[in-house]
Amino acid sequence: MSEDKPHQNLAIIGHVDHGKSTLVGRLLFETGSVPEHVIEQHREEAEEKGKGGFEFAYVMDNLAEERERGVTIDIAHQEFDTDEYYFTIVDCPGHRDFVKNMITGASQADNAVLVVAADDGVAPQTREHVFLARTLGINELIIGVNKMDVVDYEESTFDEVKEEVQQLLKQVRFSDETTFIPISAFEGDNIAEHSDNMSWFDGPTLLEALNDLAEVEPPTDAPLRLPIQDVYTISGIGTVPVGRVETGTLDVGANVSFQPSDVGGEVKTIEMHHEEVPQAEPGDNVGFNVRGIGKDDIRRGDVCGPADDPPSVAETFKAQIVVMQHPSVITAGYTPVFHAHTAQVACTVESIDQKIDPSSGEVAEENPDFIKSGDAAVVTIRPQKPLSIEPSGEIPELGSFAIRDMGQTIAAGKVLEVNER
Repeated sequence: MSEDKPHQNLAIIGHVDHGKSTLVGRLLFETGSVPEHVIEQHREEAEEKGKGGFEFAYVMDNLAEERERGVTIDIAHQEFDTDEYYFTIVDCPGHRDFVKNMITGASQADNAVLVVAADDGVAPQTREHVFLARTLGINELIIGVNKMDVVDYEESTFDEVKEEVQQLLKQVRFSDETTFIPISAFEGDNIAEHSDNMSWFDGPTLLEALNDLAEVEPPTDAPLRLPIQDVYTISGIGTVPVGRVETGTLDVGANVSFQPSDVGGEVKTIEMHHEEVPQAEPGDNVGFNVRGIGKDDIRRGDVCGPADDPPSVAETFKAQIVVMQHPSVITAGYTPVFHAHTAQVACTVESIDQKIDPSSGEVAEENPDFIKSGDAAVVTIRPQKPLSIEPSGEIPELGSFAIRDMGQTIAAGKVLEVNER
């Protein structure tokens, strides 16, 4: 991987059977990111099981299975290079916490590829994921109309699906900056090379479209925000909080504050990749030591920021949420777990202030009694214990969250304003 290229986090989204895994496998394969011998091994295995040709999907399925078994996988399996960028695929599609990770991962996606099967069109998860992408502020969508081989590479089928997806994008007011590409992840059409099967298509291949994405501006001008993932005690150094710089810079000698634990001190050392560094920037995973901070003073879910501009701690906050799945309805008093950056805190929906019409973004109803799956709403939330969170308009990296209950992601949202404690 060439570190000198700009980096992008890419989400691959779309309905479960529309070929996301095969597409990821194909992208990794076409960019030389999966070693040939691994593909060979899967090919033999696939043929034994009478599933010849499924080797790409196999690559991905095996990665997902290995993850489920807790085997750590070399992250290189989820990174690939194009001429312009090096991409990290944000979480493996199909992984059961995909949605949660897409929202709170230390790896919020910058852009996304939406996979829609040509033989099926817009399906429930297609809507859900487009909604999410919109709520989370994903900049640009590339639409891969997949499985073109299944529909005999018919231009008319591609046009129908394109029309259907465009209607959906209009409903959620997604920007028109959207590239549609007819592909077959299974056969490799229009992924790395233009397909002879679709001479009617004169747009870019998928890799060309990825190359054409706008460069992401690193958020260094925002104040330092560094959510803590873990706190270690290391002999000879002392207490070492570990996390990823989301915004701003962490500098040796700076005075920092940890919220909501409300302790602080001077940064003595910063270590990255087992080397001491004077400064860390957005995207850097670091361990650092702060004068006077003990192991029990801070914990996972705290956010580190400048002492003179400390992270906000919410007494309550207003948020816009999208309800993706809930067995019944959500009313005031509902208390699920909110996952925001590295924090997981039970929070109560204090009031449902407005129901929003997802197609126009206009207020559809003031103070509704309840909201249900498919609804968008503005709500007031009261964390059950202190939570550091920021308005998404000011620090988007710390302004989005997932709501989980009963083992699934119920809703996703972004913070509109924080009423500080």
